[in-house]
Amino acid sequence: MKELSHLNKYLFKYKYYLLLGLVFTILTNLFQIVPAQVVRHAIDLVTDNIKMYRAYEGLEIQDNFYTVFAGSILLYGVIILLMALIRGFFLFLVRQTLIVMSRHVEFDLKNEIYNHYQSLPLSFYRRNNTGDLMNRISEDVSKVRMYLGPSIMYGINLVVLFIILIPYMASISPTLTLYSLLPLPVLSISIYYVNNIINRKSEDIQRSQSGLSTFVQEAFSGVRVLKSFVREDDSVNGFVGKSTDYRDKSLSLTRVQALFFPLIMALIGLSTVITIYVGSTEVIRGRLTFGNIAEFVIYVNMLTWPVTSLGWISSIIQRAAASQKRINEYLKEKNDILSVKNLQSPIKGDIRFDNVSFVYPDTGIRALNNISFHVQPGESLAIIGTTGSGKSTIANLITRMYDSTEGEIIVDGEDLKDYEVTHLRKQVGYVPQDVFLFSDTIYNNIGFGADELREEDIIKASQDADVYQNIQDFPDGFATRVGERGITLSGGQKQRVSIARAIVRNPKILILDDALSAVDTKTENTILNSMKKIMEGRTTIIISHRVSSAKLTDKIIVLDNGNMIERGTNDELLEKKGVYWELYEKQLKADQLMEE
Repeated sequence: MKELSHLNKYLFKYKYYLLLGLVFTILTNLFQIVPAQVVRHAIDLVTDNIKMYRAYEGLEIQDNFYTVFAGSILLYGVIILLMALIRGFFLFLVRQTLIVMSRHVEFDLKNEIYNHYQSLPLSFYRRNNTGDLMNRISEDVSKVRMYLGPSIMYGINLVVLFIILIPYMASISPTLTLYSLLPLPVLSISIYYVNNIINRKSEDIQRSQSGLSTFVQEAFSGVRVLKSFVREDDSVNGFVGKSTDYRDKSLSLTRVQALFFPLIMALIGLSTVITIYVGSTEVIRGRLTFGNIAEFVIYVNMLTWPVTSLGWISSIIQRAAASQKRINEYLKEKNDILSVKNLQSPIKGDIRFDNVSFVYPDTGIRALNNISFHVQPGESLAIIGTTGSGKSTIANLITRMYDSTEGEIIVDGEDLKDYEVTHLRKQVGYVPQDVFLFSDTIYNNIGFGADELREEDIIKASQDADVYQNIQDFPDGFATRVGERGITLSGGQKQRVSIARAIVRNPKILILDDALSAVDTKTENTILNSMKKIMEGRTTIIISHRVSSAKLTDKIIVLDNGNMIERGTNDELLEKKGVYWELYEKQLKADQLMEE
């Protein structure tokens, strides 16, 4: 219960639901017990008066006696029916309090987890896969809700029923109470073990189903590759294998579940037989009546489900504790990207790196080594280098996705760590290397980062990113839905929409992280020419492995394996005939060949 103690704050928050649920449970059980007493009186009435009724056979008084006798039985029937209706009403209120409470807690817990996810740094997402994150906010929370709802409800019902009913049964006949309850602990333990087997097999099925779903999703996402390499048969065989595994595990679970209800019915039947046998001996000895036997049979059946649920509840609590432990592991994760002074002053765009080094905490890879450069407000800087040279790491450090391991990053004369994180990021327009578009309209994707959507700004941003005409060619224009991850757009179109999304915010610092890698040279030049106006008045950092992207910038630095090996303007670096010049010559020749 240590892990589940995290939920106590929610139980306290919804304590009135819990208290009302307890009151309604008590009333439900009272109106469940009373009908058994009415049945006892009805049967005793019949057994006590049947001989007298027969003694009046042939006499006129027999009819009068029957009228009174039948009227009394009918009255008992009406009372039982009324008690059942009242109990049903209170049972409805029990579920409207305790189950509703569990749904409220489920809602709050999911929001707590999701909000915590949002606050965690990028390093957290590098360490954990998306499926696991989703599983903890869906499957694990669902298991916890079962503890908060059905488990608590049936647990309270069991305790209340035992407190009310067992003393009352013992007051009637301690002997019959003892014998009638003997099979119930066996029933509870048996259900506990069977339910554990069912849970274990159910989890195996969930894992198998998850693997099957992942396989199908991957196959459909990569259907072009499958067809290109003519691997449809292999894909079908793989699906059959995973589907067969799912079927076998489902059949195994079905075989175990087939034991569940026969086991319950057998032990219930055993309790009934023992109750009738022991009760009959007590009747013969004159200690009980026939009505008491019927009453105890009802009580035994009344106790059967709560006792059966004891094993079920224990299993639910175990699963909930395991799930809450997994949830707590992530909730205990701390965000190490914090502001020192919470500065929220407007940013001009003066950026200085002083001997900055960075080592990725999850892999230990040294991405940057003593990098120093200075970009004044309104200036532009190109960062050129091959794959893995540390270019994107610089973008991650400026946006504070990570903090530098060594050295300082100064923005407008203040340490970057002094700025309030969200305030800083709102003033940075960032186009990531891995373009991500939401399954929404193009209009909403471009306006995603803006607090207020203005149509003229979105149109202007799309024109500057050279994607406006493409959008107009779509039947629905800006209302075109781009599909999951922007699948309906080409690579170049996605990148240009991403650029429009960054510049529509009118940021003080603009970072393009290899944002033109998926467009051809002609389109790149068109976008870069449009970017001249965009770059005016704001600090722009263009990260690329293509030297053509560096033409418009004021400064250029060249990275190699995390080290800065060259710096200067385009003309200065070409005159040096170093690494930059070699890249320039290679790419120039490649472009000429493509044009030919």
